[in-house]
Amino acid sequence: MTTYLEERLEWYDHNYRIGNALITDKQFDQLEKNLLRIDPDCDYFTNKKSLPLPSLKKNSIDEFLEGLLPDTRLLIEPKIDGIAIALQYRDGNLEKSISRKGIDVTNKIAEIQDIPLKLPVSGIMQIRGELFTPNRSPNFSQRIASGFVRAAAGSPEGISFCGFQIINGKLNQYETIQYLKKLGFNTPDIKSCNYTSQVQVFRKQWLDKKLFTDYPTDGIVVKINSRKLQLIREKSSINYPYWQIAIKD
Repeated sequence: MTTYLEERLEWYDHNYRIGNALITDKQFDQLEKNLLRIDPDCDYFTNKKSLPLPSLKKNSIDEFLEGLLPDTRLLIEPKIDGIAIALQYRDGNLEKSISRKGIDVTNKIAEIQDIPLKLPVSGIMQIRGELFTPNRSPNFSQRIASGFVRAAAGSPEGISFCGFQIINGKLNQYETIQYLKKLGFNTPDIKSCNYTSQVQVFRKQWLDKKLFTDYPTDGIVVKINSRKLQLIREKSSINYPYWQIAIKD
């Protein structure tokens, strides 16, 4: 039996897909989380055709760092303000591109020069990244990228893609970035953080506009580098990948 919450989500999702966003992405994500807690096996999640693109947990940096050894290696990346996209390659060929709302944008994405149509890999590889416009303010970057994805036609000029995660990959985060770069993707600038106490130093640099200035950012992302620790934290939470966290102002 379909619940009221499930019906509302389907209604909001339908309107979003036809270019009529009735609520913000943040509000939509919260409704999805509420439904996930109530009925994780409902038809809404079964029928949704999205690749896994969970939202980042935001601002609970003290909770995030709790339990980590002081010398745990972390990576700091820009939180690019754009549109989250997942790419799926099958035997090296771009097979599918899905936005975080579950919209199939494969034909649109294929027009962007930053995204390779072929990779020297076999099997299935899923890559997560962000569609954005360089040298723009964060909100403007998101609006342009969102408009390009939603429009039936339009030029991809000025739109870039930055890849930063291989979904269900085996490499640590630093190795992942280097591998994506080798495959031909644009990747984010990264800063290595050898002590958890350094996180606030990088946060202040970003707030002072001295860090990641080449990107339209609305924060920084802190990621645990070790793949082993990532997997441990993935198993402890179903709502978001708790080996990475976004810090905003």
